Amino acid sequence: MKDDALLGFLVALVVAALLTPLVARLARRVGAVDAMTERGLARDATPLLGGLAIFGAVIAAALLFVPLTTPVKGILGGAALITAVGAIDDWRALGAGPKLAGQIAAALILVLSGVSMDIVTLPFVGRVEFNEAGDVLTLIGLVGLMNIVNFSDGIDGLAAGVCAISAAAFAIIAFDLGKDAAGVLAAITTGAAVGFLVHNFHPAAVFMGDCGALLLGLLLGGVIVEGSLKTNAVIALIVPLVVLAVPFLDTGFVVAKRIKYGRPVYRADTNHFHHRLNRLGFSQRRTVLYLYAWTFTMAGLAVALRFIPYSDDGGHLHVGWTLLMGVCFVVAIAASVYLVVVLEILKLRRVRAWQLRRQDPDTSEHEIDDEVQRELETGEFRALDPHS
Repeated sequence: MKDDALLGFLVALVVAALLTPLVARLARRVGAVDAMTERGLARDATPLLGGLAIFGAVIAAALLFVPLTTPVKGILGGAALITAVGAIDDWRALGAGPKLAGQIAAALILVLSGVSMDIVTLPFVGRVEFNEAGDVLTLIGLVGLMNIVNFSDGIDGLAAGVCAISAAAFAIIAFDLGKDAAGVLAAITTGAAVGFLVHNFHPAAVFMGDCGALLLGLLLGGVIVEGSLKTNAVIALIVPLVVLAVPFLDTGFVVAKRIKYGRPVYRADTNHFHHRLNRLGFSQRRTVLYLYAWTFTMAGLAVALRFIPYSDDGGHLHVGWTLLMGVCFVVAIAASVYLVVVLEILKLRRVRAWQLRRQDPDTSEHEIDDEVQRELETGEFRALDPHS
């Protein structure tokens, strides 16, 4: 099955790379083009519907390399529906209600096909049975993940790259847990995202649109349930949270902001991580590479949690491996703290302005900007004497 995963990855990559330019032409012909907006970071009107190429690549590779069990058929059927709903939205802008109904219907196809978590194993708690509630929780989780990926799709290459990294991590973990079909499907999802990324990395020739973002969210959700949650592994629930920490944090921050200021949670704004990095002066390439690196670090931590033998079956820790696991945690936390500091640099500017002017009242705005930019570039924050 691991050979099938590699072949599926390659087939999906090639098919997506070949289909994407054709889909871009179709999008221009039918008028499915993303116009430039204040919220967007694109400089030119860009064709949408890139998700059709991702879907075509996934279907082609899945039919060749994935056993068509009932859950797999459910995932592919739900993928077809959500791709259609997203494509219609890209073409003629559905309202929030119809779009949500389409997401629920697509997720329901998966649940009715057996893609549902009924039992999970939690650290320090043990096995927890959800019974019928598992279907409802799975449905909510799938719809939530579709929207999380969709919310993160706001800059060239971001959603495709983050989903590719995440799917690759899920493939590795699924194989280790003995969930081969889910592992192959995750590898195929990785290949399709990478093939599309060939045309979507900055400057993007095409956007995936809602049909691509919602599709990737659904595929990741299906892989998570089939490849991780439906196992007795203690880390089954932890792994998705760690791998997808970056889009989870981004969405959580944005939704909290909208709720705080009384705005509808579905109304787009410019408070996402990529918008904030752009306002700091980061280029699109630098922004997306920072977020890739953060995602890769978290995905690496999730894989390490599964593969580093830091404890035995009795829960006794192995000192050497535990230290290595600790290093992995420190690296992940350090990366996260650094990105948070960078994201808060606008607030930091106000603090630094106060500190610099307290030290030298004649400090100019230009000097403050230069100091903040230096700190951002180097990651070195010069200490100032608070008593000066």
